[in-house]
Amino acid sequence: MRLLWICLLLGGLAHAAPPLPEIEGWQDYQAGRWQQARDRFQRAAAEGNRVAAFNLAIMHWRGESVPVNYDKALRWLRVAADKRLPQAEYVLGLLYEHGDHVPRSQPRATSWFMRAALQGLRAAQLDLATQYYLGRGAPRDLRMAAYWYEQAAEQGDAGAQYLIASMYEHGDGVGQDLERAILWYARAGVQGDVAASLKAIALARRISPAQ
Repeated sequence: MRLLWICLLLGGLAHAAPPLPEIEGWQDYQAGRWQQARDRFQRAAAEGNRVAAFNLAIMHWRGESVPVNYDKALRWLRVAADKRLPQAEYVLGLLYEHGDHVPRSQPRATSWFMRAALQGLRAAQLDLATQYYLGRGAPRDLRMAAYWYEQAAEQGDAGAQYLIASMYEHGDGVGQDLERAILWYARAGVQGDVAASLKAIALARRISPAQ
């Protein structure tokens, strides 16, 4: 599980949200000067910088310039999340979802996903939608699932585009609307989802069989 969320944190989140603002120490970190980076992050975090706290959490989790220390990583992660850094809120959601160094709790996962989703973090919107869709950590609510899938779809998530298209196709959580289903399938198809492209074509023929 640790590898899972670190990959999401350092890879997927870079594409799911605006980049974090560059702070003092970031160039040192990228250059592998981890001791200098940690010292600068530590100073900035002590002054209340939420991004620095988030970066410290990463360094303690990965053991960069310091021994791996999950307790310290979690402490700095919570500092960043309490200051409403959406990336930190989302990662806490993942940790509670999987029970990784915290007690597993789907309701807490849903709560953290919600906080990040409300700030526009695409990955959190997608996972929050799935929580509602499955009734995991929240009552099953297809209307809420559709709302958050569409929010993530609007931000360009191909998986969310396919899912909201299917919900419009079948009237799950939304009024059935084949034209909107075609639109979302087509948008997912443009991003390389072949199955979505085929669904868009099939639905278009269903609406206008003579064409």
